[in-house]
Amino acid sequence: MSETTQGASYAAAGVDIEAGDHAVELIKEWVRKATRPEVVGGLGGFAGLFDASALKGYERPLLASATDGVGTKVDIARRMGVYDTIGHDLVGMVVDDLVVCGAEPLFMTDYICVGKVHPERVAAIVKGIAEGCSLAGCALVGGETAEHPGLLGADEFDVAGAGTGVVEADRLLGAERIRKGDVVIALESSGLHSNGYSLVRHVLFDRAGWELDREVPELGRTLGEELLEPTRIYSLDCLALTRTTEVHAFSHITGGGLANNLARVIPDHLHAVVDRSTWTPGPVFDLVGRLGEVARPELEKTLNMGVGMIAVVPAGSTDAALATLGDRGVDAWVVGEITERGDHREAVGLTGDYAA
Repeated sequence: MSETTQGASYAAAGVDIEAGDHAVELIKEWVRKATRPEVVGGLGGFAGLFDASALKGYERPLLASATDGVGTKVDIARRMGVYDTIGHDLVGMVVDDLVVCGAEPLFMTDYICVGKVHPERVAAIVKGIAEGCSLAGCALVGGETAEHPGLLGADEFDVAGAGTGVVEADRLLGAERIRKGDVVIALESSGLHSNGYSLVRHVLFDRAGWELDREVPELGRTLGEELLEPTRIYSLDCLALTRTTEVHAFSHITGGGLANNLARVIPDHLHAVVDRSTWTPGPVFDLVGRLGEVARPELEKTLNMGVGMIAVVPAGSTDAALATLGDRGVDAWVVGEITERGDHREAVGLTGDYAA
């Protein structure tokens, strides 16, 4: 081999270990802020540690686990050059799945895959995840940043996460608790959350040709700012609800829309009647439907239409539930009821037209 010939190296293949190490240093302060007393040790180990002796107070603790990502909303963050909100979306997608069964989120781990490590960008993403964990009351105990040159462009990235929670077995929520006469309560979403962005991007960018910096009067801000609005994190609100009144079930309204997600917690012999006229979806939903000429059934099965979480409670708990949510700053309203299911009826029926 001549003196001018260089052998292969990890750096030459596109992986910058030093940049990765710098990113770890930058994220340490944010991870330290997203903790709980049960967390053992700090950032830098091969595994995150959580003191399970904290579960000794449970009679029969059930561990709940969930994993999710943010989907193609990451493309909006990339194009906007704003990276510190996408972590809120990731946490919301995970912990709000956990709380559906009544579980308190305990800790999360994240996975960030990038084409090229930009330390400040990675730190901004982790900052958002840590802030989301703080809002959810759980700890961020670890994660991984992977550099995939050749598979992702230098500015491309994706994020995913997994979370663990705990619920007392006799307090497990779900279809088994729901009864005829129960009331269905809607909790308002903060916007699109993190679902349906493939449709949204197709409509607004491919069909309408809009740019992210376009000022949209009905939105009161730019298109990009609306599309990056973080997912609302409901976990502490839902847990507060279980402590102040009786709750039979929750349903996290994500991909598939309200009807399909609510159907997942409705028993076979019962039917949920949801009245569209009880609320007005935010203007972004009308915008997508109008510009894309999207049929209402398609819109409703793709987007949350302004409802991010559903609580099913006994009729006698309605006032207490609404008061608790109101005190916590969550806009909520009665959206329907549980009835007997007749022949050939779906688990969830949508009635009426959306309020003007």
